Amino acid sequence: MPSFLGYSPAVRRNESRHQPPAAASSSFLTASSTVASRIACDERANEKMTLLCVPLVSKTVEQMVADAVAAKARGADIVEIRLDHLSDFDAVRDLPLLLRSRPLPALVTYRSFLVTYRPKWEGGEYEGDDKVRFDALCLAMELGAEYVDIELKVAENFVKLISGKKPESFKLIVSSHNYQTTPSSEELSGLVATIQAVGADIVKIATTAVDIVDVTRMFQVIVHCQVPMIGLVMGERGLISRLLCSKFGGYLTFGTLDSGKESAPGQPTISDLLNVYNIRQIGEDTKVYGIIGKPVGHSKGPILHNAAFKSVGFNAVYVPLLVDDLENFLNAYSSPDFAGFSCTIPHKEAALRCCDEVDPIAKAIGAVNTIVKRASDGKLIGYNTDYVGAISAIEDGLRGLRGGKDEIGSPLAGKIFVVIGAGGAGKALAYGAKAKGAKVVIANRTFERAKELANLMGAQALTLAELENFHPENGMILANTTSIGMQPNVNQTPVSKQALRWYSLVFDAVYTPKVTTLLREAQESGATVVSGLEMFIRQAMGQFELFTNLPGQLFNPVSYFDMLCIFKGASYNFFFFFLQLLKSFCAIFWHNTHKMVCFL
Repeated sequence: MPSFLGYSPAVRRNESRHQPPAAASSSFLTASSTVASRIACDERANEKMTLLCVPLVSKTVEQMVADAVAAKARGADIVEIRLDHLSDFDAVRDLPLLLRSRPLPALVTYRSFLVTYRPKWEGGEYEGDDKVRFDALCLAMELGAEYVDIELKVAENFVKLISGKKPESFKLIVSSHNYQTTPSSEELSGLVATIQAVGADIVKIATTAVDIVDVTRMFQVIVHCQVPMIGLVMGERGLISRLLCSKFGGYLTFGTLDSGKESAPGQPTISDLLNVYNIRQIGEDTKVYGIIGKPVGHSKGPILHNAAFKSVGFNAVYVPLLVDDLENFLNAYSSPDFAGFSCTIPHKEAALRCCDEVDPIAKAIGAVNTIVKRASDGKLIGYNTDYVGAISAIEDGLRGLRGGKDEIGSPLAGKIFVVIGAGGAGKALAYGAKAKGAKVVIANRTFERAKELANLMGAQALTLAELENFHPENGMILANTTSIGMQPNVNQTPVSKQALRWYSLVFDAVYTPKVTTLLREAQESGATVVSGLEMFIRQAMGQFELFTNLPGQLFNPVSYFDMLCIFKGASYNFFFFFLQLLKSFCAIFWHNTHKMVCFL
């Protein structure tokens, strides 16, 4: 597998590539709005940034007009009018309404319109003949649409149709969509040449990611393309092609108004692009970090780390990375620009094998949750911040049971500590608990895995079935390190409520939802509960130090807005969440300075 190496900023930062067209004059645009649009266009061209386009996929003209206003308010540069999504479209009747109704404030900052009328065979909703479609797109051009998107398959005929009629400010996008795979770099380059030759002002290629490694080929082609190019890889494995567009020189990227309003698989929301990934600040020198996992869509790491990076002015972005084969991924993304990774299920143990060097504690645990690419030689260094994050959270929970009294040693000492799961997180908690003097028990669905870890830790092994009747003493500690109970399987739990009565404290590494079925039933059974959110924040603080070489005390990523985003849609009270998060940060500060500065 070839590695994805550097790129030439001089090639991709060709000024002509990022210059949106000035608005064309029409009977529906005033002279002042056209001038304002051209001024805004020049400003945008000088910034040379990737444009943000919101697709409008509503069924009615009225809703599309309203959505255009909303897109402008949320920070879009362009809206894509998907005519093929309109349920009763009439070009002569509807296009003047759609184009005339562009919000005037949007023209001030160059809110231009991309008009698409896509047939079924190219992933659209239109099933009629091309003449009707061509007529509609020609009318859109005549009415002042700044862009029209036409498919490569019929582009030659459309180019002939508009020959000599194109307004000076008009740009023709010629697109190709592949809904099965992503071709080789050579095939993609050949496709770019074909699209250019047919008369495109802007090249657009959308492919499908079978593996996240596929995205490297699209990045390579965009970087070396001499004309404006939109290059996107569809699906969850291709998400970074949308998030890192501005780093590699893509002309635009798509962001939806809301989830569920996508015009193609894998589109993020414009809110996430702007407020989570800070896409306006991403440039060619921006370092890329990310969370490697499968699944990975549930992770709140991008919200937390990107907010932390922004708060300290660290030029980096943190993205979700749905990875099937860790070794292939690390080989393909070997560029120094991909500077570090968090590892979650199921890659923590594989990460240990893939690193060039491993921190002694991570080696003893047998799992890596953090990989840093050393700048001096590009070697991958593995660490584990899970055990400190989880164990410190559990210790604080036990101290709370004892009224927060000072004591010598760890409150875990001498306690029976039951770990559910024998994967990377299970290894970290077993190691941490053993180091604190606890009597560790490993319970796993597969007994062989439990026995293997128990032998390494000098612990006892059980199956999950045996755990139901395991109660040698009261006041034990239970820690779930599996994904049981994670969204969307929120009703699942690794152990019955009846068995929970023997535990004084229950910890769940799952934090989506924050209150899992396990934690709810444990609390109902009288146990103190510790959410995976506590571990998540504390281990992220350790990763922040490794990624940035900055003191952990600077890890302060959470504004009111960010906190709301972390668990948007959750059922619990926002103010309660704020108190819990503030409590976590105070505990972290106390843990690192040994001084209690805040009491909650």
